[in-house]
Amino acid sequence: MGDLLLKEVAVRLLACVRSEDTVSRQGGDEFVIVLDNISSSADAGTVAQKILNALMQPYFIQGEELHIGASIGITIFPGDGDKVDALLRNSDIAMYHAKESGRNNYQFFAAEMNQQAAERYALGVDLRHALERNELRLHYQPVFNMPTGKVTSMEALLRWQHPELGLISPVKFITLAEETGLIVPIGEWVLRTVCLQIKTWLEQGYEVPRIAINLSVRQFRHKELLSDISRILGENEINPCYLALEITESMLAQNVDETAKILGQLNTMGVEIALDDFGTGYSSLSYLKRFPITTLKIDRSFVRDIATDPNDAAIIAAIIAMAGSLNMRVVAEGIETEEQLDFLEKQGCRHYQGFYFSKPLPASEMTSRLQH
Repeated sequence: MGDLLLKEVAVRLLACVRSEDTVSRQGGDEFVIVLDNISSSADAGTVAQKILNALMQPYFIQGEELHIGASIGITIFPGDGDKVDALLRNSDIAMYHAKESGRNNYQFFAAEMNQQAAERYALGVDLRHALERNELRLHYQPVFNMPTGKVTSMEALLRWQHPELGLISPVKFITLAEETGLIVPIGEWVLRTVCLQIKTWLEQGYEVPRIAINLSVRQFRHKELLSDISRILGENEINPCYLALEITESMLAQNVDETAKILGQLNTMGVEIALDDFGTGYSSLSYLKRFPITTLKIDRSFVRDIATDPNDAAIIAAIIAMAGSLNMRVVAEGIETEEQLDFLEKQGCRHYQGFYFSKPLPASEMTSRLQH
């Protein structure tokens, strides 16, 4: 199917350019187009948009309807380079800039992109060594029940202790890990580290709540996910009831049947499934009854303005009411003020996570929050 799709893409690319232009496949899913004798750089942008429009139309291959998009980087001779290698390199940089700008768009090369690309490349190289150099860290943010004030669960949050740049937030490196495929071994490290921590706390006699781990799309689609989870839980003699996996709405919408199968197997195993950033995606509410989801986490973007924005307040009230009717737990993320807490309590929300209660803590500090 992939090969047939690439052939159809090639046909559409040829239809978007003139006979004197060159279309070639660079490898994988990358194509290079050379526009000969254009009058201005704006013409390259016009052609790029024409290509985007053409590629976004549905493909019908072997009875299946497929949809794709593209990211296009543009470089101009001789301003962006007078050698082939320089032009290819700079167009590649511009293409990745297009990906970072939301995909399905085109970007012209700019000199500052070189600096950004160099920094990103260096960070990528360092990330490859972060695991072997033991530079990754986990912090734990507790989820509190009110009014009891008891820690009912916690979320494991990844950090990178870079030897020169200090503590790096996952916002800056998770996307990079996704693109390079490093997210799979990093995800396995997170799972193993969480299980080891659970084991340590249990051996010390603490009452350990369920710990949630965030799964990326690439991890979720990794064919060894289920066996890796089962193996690591077994190696550490950890009951699956101590583990939760957080996924996003967008992950539910991809290959629905396969997703249902994977989530069903995890649920049978005893691993809880939580839907993170709820309300920010575009999935159908029907997914909530189709998949074995036990917890909805209200995204912090709704919580932030509930005291002043009636729309956010109405959305949160509706989510809490709906979750209650579906017997799902609701966790409100990003609680920072007493006003937010008061509103949520009045709506019937009982589980809270945010700086108002606690910032993410290293395991050594989190221990004091646990009960014997």
